Amino acid sequence: MKFIRSASSLFSGLMLLAGSVVAQPVDAAQETPQSAQPGQLTAPPDLTTPDARDQPLRDADALIKNGNPAAAYTLLKPLEFERSGEIRFDYLFGIAALDSGHADKATLAFERVLTMDPNFAGARLDMARAYYQLGDLLRAKTEFETVLGQNPPELAKATIQKYLDAIASHEQAQKTRISAYVEGVAGHDSNIANSSTQTFTFAANSPWGGLFPGNQLPPGAKLTGVYEGINTGGEINHSLNANWGVYAGADLRQHGNMTQTAYDTISTEGRVGVTYAREQNVYKLSLSLGQLYTANSMRRDSLGVGGEWQHAFSPANQMSAFVQYAQNRAAGFPPTSPGTDARIEGNTDQVVVGAGWVHIMTGGKHALFGSIYAGNELDVAPVVSPGLPNGGRTDGKKRFEGLRMGGQAAIAEQLDVIASTGLQSANYGKLNNLIMSNRSEKLYDLTVAANWHPDKLWTIKPQIAFSRKHSNLSLYSFDRTDVSLTVRRDFK
Repeated sequence: MKFIRSASSLFSGLMLLAGSVVAQPVDAAQETPQSAQPGQLTAPPDLTTPDARDQPLRDADALIKNGNPAAAYTLLKPLEFERSGEIRFDYLFGIAALDSGHADKATLAFERVLTMDPNFAGARLDMARAYYQLGDLLRAKTEFETVLGQNPPELAKATIQKYLDAIASHEQAQKTRISAYVEGVAGHDSNIANSSTQTFTFAANSPWGGLFPGNQLPPGAKLTGVYEGINTGGEINHSLNANWGVYAGADLRQHGNMTQTAYDTISTEGRVGVTYAREQNVYKLSLSLGQLYTANSMRRDSLGVGGEWQHAFSPANQMSAFVQYAQNRAAGFPPTSPGTDARIEGNTDQVVVGAGWVHIMTGGKHALFGSIYAGNELDVAPVVSPGLPNGGRTDGKKRFEGLRMGGQAAIAEQLDVIASTGLQSANYGKLNNLIMSNRSEKLYDLTVAANWHPDKLWTIKPQIAFSRKHSNLSLYSFDRTDVSLTVRRDFK
């Protein structure tokens, strides 16, 4: 803002002018000028005395007026220990420090001035400027309002009001924050449908074995292809007070395959939540709703609630714990006969609990993270058959647990790399009569990506992801490689 960039010359001239009109005389032989009456601006120090002790102050004053506060700061800095406590010295040193980018030093100098003369409105005004530069807007606002209460000249009032308006705008922006994004994705998927390419052999005592040649099923075909996607979304956060906040957001995602169009999808998700922050703790409660549409007009609805607790042990270490409950329901599947709902297996109620840790390495450019979780998934699909008179999944309830770990490193100012790996194991509750055993499986994955930020609002992300599932029911075993490039634009 222009008024901020030119504040130094404006305030210095303003205070000198105001002081010549309303200030009381200053005895050059005294260390401390006579205090002004309430509502007056104390005159700046008299720098015209012939005392050689004042020569550095006269030189510094000339440098400031000529637009070279850095040189004035360099001139006065060696004298700080000897002459701090002198109003004439501290005031000029504070101005030189403030206008040369040393706002922290300036606040100390102005504090010394105001300790000796609380009515020195010029020093209080510059103290407010120093707090503003440091980002301490609460104290800056207090000091600006104090000066306004001392009936300064009209020009000073107008300038102070501009600062107060800027602080009010910042507070409003912090109170309500809106962000959005749009991104395009292109990639190649080696196994679009997670198909198994292994030959499946029925268990010797399986009731299904004799129905197929060689007691086997031939391997399936792995569907590969190029895909594209467009995703967009946004979120609004509003602070109710120093502790409480609310938020709401939504996302829309489209995924299309160039050749395997039967696997095209569109999904939507909305979420709302409330947060509570106090000291090193943040608590969050959220509700989410989603829908997934496939190319053949099938739809899956989801409903979820979750709670999370975050605790910062230090700037370098933060832990979290969470619990989530989700319902997934299939829709759009007409019944095949009266009284029968032929929805696919996949209607589930799921509960997951977990904990995570983030560690920021020395220097703040590298981070390590990890998490563990466990859950229970109950299949409630109303698929009725002779073997499942009450519906549900052939393999029954699913219990699972997993872990994930990884790291992020900034290797250049605009480039960082991310790597993560995970393992999940699952066991099912019912005997599967294809293998005459309970189904069990393990899923492994590894992802490596880079984020290049050509601009603070643009991100270009190349990524490669490997995944492999091993199951004792080989129909569910697969391996998959996904290579993609994402271009994202954020709006903040």
